[in-house]
This record gives sequence, C-alpha cells and structure tokens, in this order.
Amino acid sequence: MKLVSLTIENFRCYKEKFKIEFDDFTTLIAKNDSGKSAILDAMNVFFNDTSLDQGDISVGSASDDITITCEFTEVPQTLIIDATNVVDLKDEYLLNSNGNLVVVKVYTGGKPKPKEVYLNSLHPSIDNANDLYQLTITQLRKRAKDIGVSLDDVKETIKAEIRQKIWSSFPDLELAEQRIQLKDKDEDQKRMWDKIKSEMPLFALFKSDRESTDQDNEAQDPMKVAIKEALESQRHDLDKIIQNVKEKVEKVSKATVDKLKEMDPDLASELNPKVLDSAWDKIFKVSLTDETQVPVNKRGSGVRRLILINFFRAKAEQQAIERNSPGIIYAIEEPETSQHPTNQVMLLESLFELVHNSNCQVIISTHTPTLARLIPSSSIRYIEKTADKKRILHKDDDETIKRIIKDLGILADHDVKLFLCVEGPNDINFFKEISKVLAQTEPDIPNLEDLENAGSVIFIPFGGSNLALWTSRLKGFNRPEIHIYDRDTIPPKEPKYKKNADETNLRDNCEAYILSKLEIENYLHPTAVQRVRPEVVIAFGDFDDVPIMAAQKLLENSDSPNSWDSLDDENKKKKESACKKWLNALAVKHMTPELLSIRDPQDELRNILRRVNEFVQRPMVINTVKAEIES
Repeated sequence: MKLVSLTIENFRCYKEKFKIEFDDFTTLIAKNDSGKSAILDAMNVFFNDTSLDQGDISVGSASDDITITCEFTEVPQTLIIDATNVVDLKDEYLLNSNGNLVVVKVYTGGKPKPKEVYLNSLHPSIDNANDLYQLTITQLRKRAKDIGVSLDDVKETIKAEIRQKIWSSFPDLELAEQRIQLKDKDEDQKRMWDKIKSEMPLFALFKSDRESTDQDNEAQDPMKVAIKEALESQRHDLDKIIQNVKEKVEKVSKATVDKLKEMDPDLASELNPKVLDSAWDKIFKVSLTDETQVPVNKRGSGVRRLILINFFRAKAEQQAIERNSPGIIYAIEEPETSQHPTNQVMLLESLFELVHNSNCQVIISTHTPTLARLIPSSSIRYIEKTADKKRILHKDDDETIKRIIKDLGILADHDVKLFLCVEGPNDINFFKEISKVLAQTEPDIPNLEDLENAGSVIFIPFGGSNLALWTSRLKGFNRPEIHIYDRDTIPPKEPKYKKNADETNLRDNCEAYILSKLEIENYLHPTAVQRVRPEVVIAFGDFDDVPIMAAQKLLENSDSPNSWDSLDDENKKKKESACKKWLNALAVKHMTPELLSIRDPQDELRNILRRVNEFVQRPMVINTVKAEIES
C-alpha cells in the first residue's frame, strides 16, 4: 500500500482539520515553527504507536481527542484472515469512493491513549444493512432470519459470508460515506485489523535532533529499519514458525494444566494457557565500530549523519537490482543537518533513486535553499503560518514558487551558471559518470559531478509530462539552460519531444539537443554491460530497447520458471526499470573513451558536454528575479 494523504486534527499547531497529500517523493518546506515536524511526528504516532502527552493536544482546544487519518492506495484486493476466511475489502464496503483504504485513529485523555480505530468507507446506509460490522455472529444470524434471508448456502460460522448474503438481498444499499469501527474485543475484527496493519508500509522517521549515546537511534535506526524490512520479506515463513511454536507450547501447557487438575482442581481452573508473541526485531542488534573498536555513535554528529546518508545510498543501489522489499516510507527531517553541501546533494540523489522503487515513498522537510532548489516542484508542499497562527498548505503552482523564493531566498546570490535538463534520474547518473570518465583525459570535458557540487550546474529531471511546466518556470531564473532529450522513436518518425526542443531553442541562452539514438542506454557498449552482469550478453543497435533486452536476458538466465511473455505488463515494467537503473548507475562506470567513440562516432555526447563547459566558463549573468519579486 502507498500513502495518499494524512489528515490531522487537534494535534499541536494543527487545531483545525489539516490535510496534506503525498506523492512518491514529497517535500515539506516552511519556515521554522511552521508545523513540518508535527506532520512527521503525527505519522510516527499513527504507524509506530509512539506515545503522546498533554503537550501534543492543541493549545486552547475544547476537546482531548486527537484524530489522525491516513488514506492508502494500491490496496490488496483481498485479505487472508485465516485458512477459511478471505475478505474482499471492496465487497465488504470497506474502501472509500476512490477505492482507497482510509484508516482513522482517535487518541484521547490528558495523556492521550488510543481510543478508537475506524475505517472511513463508502458503506451501506439503509436500515438493517448499515450496522452489520457491529453485530456478533449470533446477532448476524438473527438479523438474517428477521429480514427473511436464508443462510442455507453459506457457512454460518463466518461473518463475512453472512454479511454478503444480507447485503445481496437489498436492491439498493444506499451507499454513503461513514465510519466503520474496528473493535479489539471482536476477535474477527481484531484479526482483520491486524492483517490490515501488516499490509501497511513500514514508517521510518529520521529526526534532525538526535541523541548521542551509545546504541542511540541516529546510527541504529537505519539498521533497525533494514532488520524490519528483512523480517517483513520473510513474514510468511515467520508466521509459520510462530504458529508451530504456539501449537507445541500450547500442547505442553494444556497437558500441564490437565495434570494439575488431578492434584489441585481449583488452582487448575484459574489457569488458561496462552502464548504471547514477541517482536522478532528485538532479537537482532547491529553494532557499528571503527577499526579501533570505537562505536560510531561516539563520533561527531556529522559522521553519524553521514552513516545515514550512506544507508540510503546503499538502499538505493540494492533496490535498483531487487524490487521485492515491502512497502516503506522514509521520512527525513532536515537532511541537510551537519552535512557539507556535497553530501546533501548525494543524499538527495539517493532518495530520488529510492522513490523509483514502486514500494517506496520518501518525505523530507527542509528550509534550506541549497536543497529546495534541487527538488522537483511537483513534490513541494509549502506550509505557511499566518498572522493568526493558522497553517495554510500551498501545493505546486507559480504563486507557491514565488512564496518559497521570497521566504527562503532560493534565488539570492546563488552561483548557478547553467540548468542541465534531462528526462529523469537515470539520465543524471549517466551524464555524471560518462563526464567523469572523459574528464580524466579530455580537458575540454567538465566533470559534471564537480560542477554540481560547486553549485555551478543544477540538474533538472523534468520527465516528459512536466516539460512545458519546467520550461515556463525556469524562465524566471535568468540562467542558461541545456535540455537533452532521448529520441524515443525510430526514424523516419519524428522525435517524441521535437516540439519542446524547438520551443526551447527559440529562447535566449537556451539550447535543446535530441539524441540520434533511441535512448541514452544505446550509447553504452555491450562490454561495459557485461562487466556488471556477465550473464547479460547482448548485442544491440541504435534503436533497440536495451533495458528490455537486459531484463529478458536476466530472466532467461535466472531460476525463475516464468518466461518473459508470461509476465504481466506491471512485472515487465518493474524488471525493465530495475535494469535501466543499473545500466545508468553501474554499467556506465565501465565505459572508456575508446568504447564511447565506438558507440558514438559522431561525438554527440562529447559535443554536448563541451557546450556545457563553455556555458559554465562564461561570466555570471546578473539575476533580476529577486529584485522583481521583492518589488
């Protein structure tokens, strides 16, 4: 499942109901004390059951109830509650009008504790059909009898089957939005809620102000997340182990009580054998030490945050190859904390890579211009604190960009000399690595990573659907732009983005280049591909789909019983995407100037990189936008 939105009410500065929507990558931008941390902490309460106190209730509120609501998409069609009980969430009317799952948690009291859990769903509202979730099995049977519904063809021990039988007897259920409470005291509902929880994404919050004790969360949390994620991927096997242990222990416990009855029946009657589960993740503990055996946790905060950065880099590379991890949400508060700008950029790039995994979402908060100017505008959620201390959420539009520029000073005195616009993160990886290879021996080729770290070049991964939007937005920065487009078509068909390229070339100090080959991967040499994956022996031309060819070859050489043609479109796309990542992140590292010359005899890529070098060598153009905004 993926998080669509969060709604909070009566939590800290959010006294009134406040809703925020999330994408795969979401950025919270605001001044200090505007409510960024409160949003992330509310999510931590919802997902990880962290404790609340009196100070979490909004000041001046007439109610002690804190309400946190999460809406999820990509919901499993069915939940297997047990061997004989499979629940279809749509048929059970537990989804909202968008087909999403909406979970509401209410906390109450001076030190707020969990009070109720609801599902907000499009549910039957007609009498005798609107309250079936509140009825016991006996009451359900009686309801069916009272309204003349026969249960002859259903299992009367399964509530879901009885509910379906009753609902199907009505010509119109008059569906309407309403809350369905899940009661812990109802065993069926408790099992359903436990199953829903198990399908929710893991949530990992990395705060900017961390402890500095041995085994503290700063260094431990990334490893703990890795442990949880690994355990989640083995959930089926672990559940079988738990069940097996329970059965054996309960058998011995029952036999013990039976023997006790022979000696002391009264005492035996007071005992009820019950096996309590223990958290698997408590079993494992990771210790990180340096070569002198000094715990990393005892090092400076910058070093500890550097571990966090490289945890995400490692996860990004791992998930570029493996796509089977459970859903997870990484929430990082002020990732720029204690880090050099170079490390900030590396972290951001790693996070961009992570979100391309279909099971991963990333949420960051920042008020630093260095990061804000690198982030796709579509991911921005700007929170404004008004004079009367209310919070207003601004999404991606031109007025929001102006507010951010004015409040954070993103354009003030920056050293950006060129915007380098490409289609996505994979293209960024390719151009950085190929420029690094060429720059070692060709002085007129710049190292793009060095230019980015210096703030001279800013990569913009605009994606095809955002081309027009980015083109209009970048105009105001008064900086040169180079746009690089894949051809994406086979001649004589016109290149996919020719119109966009033509429009860009009409603007001052802007140049657009359309590659002559199908995609950027077509400039790789098969030798470089094989050095990363020896089993991927492929010969490809200028208009072959290299990622698909690599994915097919990997599947062919794997132990999978499935053929490429037997896979559905979604699985094909996942495998293609995974190959696209390692081709652009890893295979390109094995390119040499000689191999590139073989694949690119016309020096298309070299000429583009030389043009980049010419732009960054120019004197700085004075930025007039800041003055225009302030006026």
